[in-house]
Amino acid sequence: MNRKELTSRIRETGSYLCVGLDTDIAKIPSCLHQEEDPIFAFNKAIIDATLPYCVSYKINTAFYEAQGLKGWASMEKTINYIPSTHFRIADAKRGDIGNTSTQYAKAFLETLPFDSITIAPYMGEDSVKPFLQFENKWAIVLGLTSNPGAADFELKDMVATTEKKLYEMVIEKVSQWGTPENLMFVVGATRADEFINLRKIAPEHFFLVPGVGAQGGSLEEISKKAMNGDVGILVNVSRDIIYASSEKDFAEVAGARAANYATEMKLYL
Repeated sequence: MNRKELTSRIRETGSYLCVGLDTDIAKIPSCLHQEEDPIFAFNKAIIDATLPYCVSYKINTAFYEAQGLKGWASMEKTINYIPSTHFRIADAKRGDIGNTSTQYAKAFLETLPFDSITIAPYMGEDSVKPFLQFENKWAIVLGLTSNPGAADFELKDMVATTEKKLYEMVIEKVSQWGTPENLMFVVGATRADEFINLRKIAPEHFFLVPGVGAQGGSLEEISKKAMNGDVGILVNVSRDIIYASSEKDFAEVAGARAANYATEMKLYL
């Protein structure tokens, strides 16, 4: 999916919601455990219920890889079930170099029909470049994350060389390796005060914004501070939608929760 298609989809639906499929076998409703593939059965129901209200799905690959071959099979069935009308993200956070990165890129952007993959850039340009070689595919680079550990490195002032924070230097540098057509940045919703500054550094790029919902980020605050002319944000919500109910009505409740987010988003567009 290219930038024009993504932006058009957001405008058509009035939503920039990304539903995170962080599917934990221990958290899905017990009524699904009798299914041949409980994880896929859960994902399928969630997708069916939320499809009209979102423009993207993010699959956190760790939850599937933890289940071995059967988990990988569940992930393949899930990504193949998501229609191409929706932007499909592999939240895999790969961060190797050279030939290894090339193989990771082929796995997720060629063998599997993902539109994008999350990447850790801290090994430099050759850890990102292989993911930028695929037409209409995106690298989503970790910029400023929402976890407390971001203070260990990302938020440190680089006093020895500049007054900039490390994450600012990373985003400035990585922006030179790709374009707003194939490169996004992950910026956590709990860092809302940084978005005005971030838009000065990367005015045209899309941001993937996790941290709204269970982590406490404000959708209103993010929307007002982070949007650009093409909207420029995908707000990811995972637990607050997919685990809104643990009963047989889990999909219906998830759909209603997604609809609420989409309704609020229309106010900010």
